Amino acid sequence: MAAGTIRYWAAAKAAAGTAEEPYAAQTLAEALDAARERHPGELERVLKRCSFLVDGDPVGTRAHETVRLAEGGTVEVLPPFAGG
Repeated sequence: MAAGTIRYWAAAKAAAGTAEEPYAAQTLAEALDAARERHPGELERVLKRCSFLVDGDPVGTRAHETVRLAEGGTVEVLPPFAGG
């Protein structure tokens, strides 16, 4: 099991109630499932709209079960941003 950091941004940060927290998981799916358990409610809805970076690389459309996490890695949780 790998250990690292999940960083929440914007609406994800508000929904989680924290800017970052540790993960202990093998895959992105496992890390996000654990985050949902720790922060029931609004975070579930927000995560459905988020994009993710794992160690700086976009996850894109890959299934979260296939995205392996590294020891000491970082998962960035990025909600859609309004722009102009």
